[in-house]
Amino acid sequence: MNFNKIKYSFLGLATFMLLTITSCKIDDIPNPNGPTYDGFEEGATLADLRLLSNGVQAAMRSDIEYYFWTTSIVGRDYYDLNGVDPRYTGELCGEQGAQLDDAGFLTTRTFSGRYQSVRNANLLITAATNSNASLSTKQLNGFLGFANTVKAHDLLIVLNQQYQNGIRVDVADLDNPGPFVSYTEGLAAIASLLEEAANQLADGEFLFSLTSGFAGFDTPAGMLTFNQAIAARVALYQGDNAGALAKLGNSFLDLTGNYDNGVSLVWGTSGNDRPNPLFNVYDQDYFMATPDLVANAEAGDARFEQKLDTIPGSQTVGGLTGKYQVQMFGSNVDPLPLIRNEELVLIYAEANIGTNNTAAQTALDDIRAAAGLAPAVYATTPPTDAELVTQLIHERRYSLFGEGHRWIDMRRWGMLSAIVVDRPGDVIHEQFPRPASEAE
Repeated sequence: MNFNKIKYSFLGLATFMLLTITSCKIDDIPNPNGPTYDGFEEGATLADLRLLSNGVQAAMRSDIEYYFWTTSIVGRDYYDLNGVDPRYTGELCGEQGAQLDDAGFLTTRTFSGRYQSVRNANLLITAATNSNASLSTKQLNGFLGFANTVKAHDLLIVLNQQYQNGIRVDVADLDNPGPFVSYTEGLAAIASLLEEAANQLADGEFLFSLTSGFAGFDTPAGMLTFNQAIAARVALYQGDNAGALAKLGNSFLDLTGNYDNGVSLVWGTSGNDRPNPLFNVYDQDYFMATPDLVANAEAGDARFEQKLDTIPGSQTVGGLTGKYQVQMFGSNVDPLPLIRNEELVLIYAEANIGTNNTAAQTALDDIRAAAGLAPAVYATTPPTDAELVTQLIHERRYSLFGEGHRWIDMRRWGMLSAIVVDRPGDVIHEQFPRPASEAE
């Protein structure tokens, strides 16, 4: 493996694959006693493939918290006012123009964690393709469709942070990975990968178990709706509203359904499992909403009230102050959503603006009603495209608070400069630097 090219590895794969994944019965699999990559590339058994499928699910959680922390702080959803490391209030917040360190953990943890997940998905693809398990075409497609969907999801996370730096999409050969491609090329490649996975899932069969985080999505047909939900997100980022609506039509979008329905990562406190790293102990873990988010919240907005809680007094670090603590999870074993129906409804609303404003307005009013709010009031009747976009920006901010969207949204709308900073001289970063270890 060329560690100067791609900073992700096989380290800890055995631990990941044998990890006890909470709230789901995983088939018993023999201990491979220290597996190696080469040991799976050729001649993998069905037991090996099931083991690897467990590993893919476990690796999806690797350092995922750094993605949500860093994007939420850069996008000013909230601040980390724990005071443990000054980089959270300095570097991430662009204090006095500070830039992100291309060798620091705030840059590298998300990058390496997501490529580790991609690495495990690639291993499953290789192992399934070259296995001795006498898989039928449908059974092989089940493994490939699942692995490719995970790859696409995690590559999109890296691309969201790297933006115009681009990413490597072809990393199957660790010693000779493909070149970095641009942001536009990266989105296109991820969309293509999702389409490939969708075709595989449409003619697939699962011989492996999935965690409770995939409940309702644990068959090829269910996984296909998750795949298409991610594809709709990608199409939205590409500015392809018609494409987004088409993908939503094959997803789990339910305009009148449970907004929390979706795919999640699950956690636990027993054995080799780990608790939800984004759970905050009340008045102890000081991830605090920004003053601007608090000031612009509407009275009675359940989204605000459900995700934030006041603390006695306030917390101040580095000249930044917060009174409302982020409380998105009720316990340290609550699942972490990767994509929810509420986001799909918002994608539906955005994709309809300009072509079917009635549908967009109805969807936004439904979002508001679910939060206990009255329909939005517009200056004109019916509202203009611009008015609907302004309302959409508000609804996405509060519906998707803390879920890693605000910064990406404001950037794709060309509105980074509209994000409020709370210290003179602070800057909003446009992207994370390419890790120093990845210099070509």
